[in-house]
Amino acid sequence: MPLPSSPPASFLTMWSLPAAAQLTLDANPFTATQGEKDAIPSMSGTPWATQTHGRFIVLAKPTISISQNTATEQMEQVTFYCYTKDANVTIQWFFKDVPLVFHERMQLSTDGKNLTILTVQREDSGIYKCEAQGFLQVHRSDPTFLTVNYGPDPFEIKLESGVSSGEVVEVIEGSTVTLSVDTRSHPPPDYSWFLLNNSLPFSSMRTFTIRAVSKEHEGMYRCLVSNIATHLLRLSALEVRVLEMLTEPHIVSPTLNLVENASSVTLICQTSHKEAGVLWFLRGQALLPNKHLVLSANNRSLVIHGLRRDDTGPYECEVWNWGSRARSKALRLTISYGPDQVDITRGAASGAVSTVKAELNSSLTLHCQAESQPGAEFQWTLEHSTTVYMGQQLIIGTLTWEHQGVYNCMASNPLTQLARSASVLVTVVGPRSSLSARVIVGIALGILIFIALTAGLGYFLYNRNAKR
Repeated sequence: MPLPSSPPASFLTMWSLPAAAQLTLDANPFTATQGEKDAIPSMSGTPWATQTHGRFIVLAKPTISISQNTATEQMEQVTFYCYTKDANVTIQWFFKDVPLVFHERMQLSTDGKNLTILTVQREDSGIYKCEAQGFLQVHRSDPTFLTVNYGPDPFEIKLESGVSSGEVVEVIEGSTVTLSVDTRSHPPPDYSWFLLNNSLPFSSMRTFTIRAVSKEHEGMYRCLVSNIATHLLRLSALEVRVLEMLTEPHIVSPTLNLVENASSVTLICQTSHKEAGVLWFLRGQALLPNKHLVLSANNRSLVIHGLRRDDTGPYECEVWNWGSRARSKALRLTISYGPDQVDITRGAASGAVSTVKAELNSSLTLHCQAESQPGAEFQWTLEHSTTVYMGQQLIIGTLTWEHQGVYNCMASNPLTQLARSASVLVTVVGPRSSLSARVIVGIALGILIFIALTAGLGYFLYNRNAKR
């Protein structure tokens, strides 16, 4: 009786039974007796069964028994046993459907049927199978699942809308704050949140949210995470600081008179926000401290040593935190100085003069100027005269010979208590009579006397003639 559809010719050529080992095939090649089957080539590519006296035994499906299906990480060991009815088979173990990779935490019996994990880890959790391998035949067991309980692992409390500042997390007043924890654990853990010294938990979720956070929410938050299966507990804490929305600061300056080179001044940035940082600005630019401009350790005060006239500012201080900032109004300092060098000019001319020549009977205007804050007070004096003229200008309407001489202008500053002066020589030029003034006065007086005598004599003669 011919064989049903033979395998490829090449296979038949490579393998043929010797005459002494030829088998007598039954009329029905697929009839099985006493758990055995006739040895025939596989039509579907399945390996040949084990041969016993010309007959092949089909391997039975192995089964797995396990000491416990659930174990606690690092606390227990688990033993698998691969049971098979067949002898002379090789046992191979599979984990997650790939050949098991053995390590130092595993022990395998000499026959390969006992697999022991000495100390289970979370990575040991998964599906296990064993496979019985015979001659040209294999059979794999059904899956057995091992569950490993572990955790909770160490964790930290996270705050989504805050900024870390050392061991404290800062949040802005009025913002929405979400606290959360993330830890690995199986089965999923239980959460308990505690605020400050409150012994009663106020939340049992992994995350919780505070809307419109205020100063009342400031403090130490603690989260207790527990695993009912492993009986492990983990605790973590986080301090939350609420930063106020910043308001405008104010610069406080002394009310004393500030004098150039004679005094120093301290400016204080006044703010109610104790935790806020402080920055200073001079003429709109960030102030760079030096020996002349010295900032305190917390930047709350600025000391200006040895005031200069250009230290007037404007000055501004700004309070800030990572969520907001506010700047003060600009402050200008009034610094008294001068008077500096005094210059005398003639009229509207800009150049200083030390001598002036002017025509007799003409007018003359002298101007005195000096740089000073506040503006200087001026007074004029003429040499050998007790007359004092007040004001920045000295105006002489009609020059006479008596206006000749040295004029002195003194500029003074009542706040700095400083005074400076300058002088100018005024010379009157023009035609001068050869007679002295006294002679001229005598002549004039003689003429008047002569006119009076003449008039009196004439009156006398007229009256005498009239009586005749």
